[in-house]
Amino acid sequence: QVQLVESGGGLVQAGGSLRLSCAVSGSIFSIRAMGWYRQPPGKQRELVADITSGGTTNYANSVKDRFTISRDNAKNTVYLEMNSLKPEDTDVYYCDAYVNLRHYWGKGTLVTVSS
Repeated sequence: QVQLVESGGGLVQAGGSLRLSCAVSGSIFSIRAMGWYRQPPGKQRELVADITSGGTTNYANSVKDRFTISRDNAKNTVYLEMNSLKPEDTDVYYCDAYVNLRHYWGKGTLVTVSS
C-alpha cells in the first residue's frame, strides 16, 4: 500500500520560513508528478506548486518568488520551501503524487502564520 506522509508544518511568525516534506512509501515502481495543495476554509483545494519527474515546476501566482518546490527521486520525497510567509498562507498543506499511475494524497500538515 502506497502512503504519503507530510511533515514540517508548525507555527511561524509572518516573514518567517518553513520547509515541508512529503515522503512516499510502499511498493513503488514509478512516481510521476508530485505537488502541494492547500484548502482554505470553505473553498476547494487549490494548487500551491507541482513538479514533474523531470523537474519542471509550476506555482500558484500567490506563492511565486516565495515558495520553492523540489524533489529527491532517490528518497521518493518532495519538499516545499516556504519563505516570506504571510498570515494568509495559514492552511493545511497536502501533498499529492502519481505513484504507479494512481493518484494519492497525504493527510496534510498544518501551517500557521501569526501576524
